[in-house]
Amino acid sequence: MPLLFLLFACLSGIFQTASAQCPDYSSYSMATHEPLSAGKYQLSYQRPTAECRKFNLSDVEVTIQEMKEVVKDPDLFRLFENAFPNTLDTTVTWKGYSSNDSAEELTFITTGDIVAMWLRDSANQMRSYKSLLKASDSPDSLASLFRGAINLQARYILRNPYCNAFQAPTESGLPPENNGYADTDQVKPPFNTSFVFECKYELDSISAFLQLSFDYYDKTQDADFFGKFQWINAVQTVLDTAEDLLIGTYADDGSVNESPYTFQRQSTSATETLTNSGAGNPVKGGTGLVRSAFRPSDDSTIYQLFIPANMQFSSYLGRCAEIMQAHDAELAQRMSDFASSVRDGIETYGKVQHAVLGEIYAYEVDGFGSSNLMDDANVPSLLSAPILDYLDAADETYQNTRKFVLSTWNPYYMHGPVLNGTGGPHVGPGKAWPMSIITSLLTSDDDSEIVAGLQMLVSSTDGLGLIHESVDTFDASQWTREWFSWANGLFGEMLLGLKDRKPYLLATSFQ
Repeated sequence: MPLLFLLFACLSGIFQTASAQCPDYSSYSMATHEPLSAGKYQLSYQRPTAECRKFNLSDVEVTIQEMKEVVKDPDLFRLFENAFPNTLDTTVTWKGYSSNDSAEELTFITTGDIVAMWLRDSANQMRSYKSLLKASDSPDSLASLFRGAINLQARYILRNPYCNAFQAPTESGLPPENNGYADTDQVKPPFNTSFVFECKYELDSISAFLQLSFDYYDKTQDADFFGKFQWINAVQTVLDTAEDLLIGTYADDGSVNESPYTFQRQSTSATETLTNSGAGNPVKGGTGLVRSAFRPSDDSTIYQLFIPANMQFSSYLGRCAEIMQAHDAELAQRMSDFASSVRDGIETYGKVQHAVLGEIYAYEVDGFGSSNLMDDANVPSLLSAPILDYLDAADETYQNTRKFVLSTWNPYYMHGPVLNGTGGPHVGPGKAWPMSIITSLLTSDDDSEIVAGLQMLVSSTDGLGLIHESVDTFDASQWTREWFSWANGLFGEMLLGLKDRKPYLLATSFQ
């Protein structure tokens, strides 16, 4: 065993011993802690003590202090102070090196209350800190965290490209987590629960790997890193997997094509399993769109040509072709061509005519002419298309789509006296997700909309000072998931964006 790996194994043991003396954050985050903010809502302080934080980064601490001078509302600042560092404070569960290559960094990032690494969540959790990212070889740097997450995601994809959530790497010494929901799962291709936590195939999961890769490259220009370990092979696996899922349900002669992926689960919820023996509803081939069995909410798709994930895939596959150009020009061209064909499919099959709003993007289509007009709070969503770098927020079809999403035309738009925003079938009607409000502010240039959104976010934490998964639109004390790191990070990212583009709005008081 390499000396460097032994050193990190020892450090990991010390870290786990120290962690054992720290409070469980699932319980900690459900209680209020002084000092409370000085504002109307008296929000709890929710950061662990310095010795109990999972990863300390001086740039984050400096950023928090800088924001204290800019954000004048004490409740809004407290929400930022709690939320922005939440991923580093609580979910960088293990960091070390591969047992096969002592130079290969690995970072295991959990979602928060679930000790498993979702490809989508971890990529977005890291994106929250993209504005602070810069090139560095230091193992204590943010760049090292990014590299470790990319390397671990590549390992996961190479082993199980259809799966969405994974166990801790063996090098960490952490035991596999039991996922009781998956006990009845029948999945093709099969997977090993010691490596995989859940195997719902979501196009956005493999797209998130590309997004994370581009985010690192975009800020560091470190193309050499991508040629050192398993990234190129993982990209080839992503391409092969996505190309297999261009297939339609029926062959030209009318026979049924065998689906490369099937999933069935015993559940009382229809969104937890797939129809037609696990293959899902029929899909027409030849559209250029890649199928997705599940959405980023982990709910099953109705029509598997899921437009937001195809937007994400096309966007970051094309951008990652620039990285690949330095290593394999032929593969880079394959990536660019595929990204273009998916974009063509979106623009050809993913748009529909709304009777009132005009041309909008559909949430899902099947290629036969059927479409599902809705949006879900989870990213990728239709609302998040500019955040996915797919289009400009000024795009006319996007603006029409945005009006649809943020209106009662959207069947999952929840509104009430507490907050107004998109929800989804994952937690059901009546519960809006703060994540959707954050996304609306990230894509808005309207001052009044932004101020109203900030007011809703600050007033709907039930005094806990963290961003919840969902909140009842009529009762702020009814919410789900006290510890949802991705949503916390997205809030921090949004507020930092406002500091750059509309700093005068952060002088607003909600008292």
